[in-house]
Amino acid sequence: MVSMFKKRTLAYLVDWFVISSILSILAQVLAIVIIPNSLFIVYNYFIFLLPVFIIFYFVLLEKNKGTTIGKDILDLKVVSEDGTNISYKQAIIRNLSKLYWIPIILDFIIARFASDSDERILGQRSKTMVVEKEDIQKQWL
Repeated sequence: MVSMFKKRTLAYLVDWFVISSILSILAQVLAIVIIPNSLFIVYNYFIFLLPVFIIFYFVLLEKNKGTTIGKDILDLKVVSEDGTNISYKQAIIRNLSKLYWIPIILDFIIARFASDSDERILGQRSKTMVVEKEDIQKQWL
């Protein structure tokens, strides 16, 4: 059986692939439509577009569906500590460290040393957790 850490890491990498793919396609279309003579100038704005898109991607999917594309592929779901669906506030708090690579790595490392939980610090602060979908189904049987 694959550990929860490995599943969550793989889900996160899948989500980054999805986000990168969407933004690359969007950048190409914008470059051709808006600035046909300066094809790569759109990439100068990625540093600003990426965090905005990341927050929308993770917050909207986790709030509305309880999962992202990566989490869904690996049968993971985000729930409140009481087992209910998360709120927008919880989704925003838990995903703030995902804006760039360094914050999420620090979030994970600090959580490993500061607590005995598998959840990142912002996951703990938002009172949310990532669980396997089959665990949720077992609870209701």
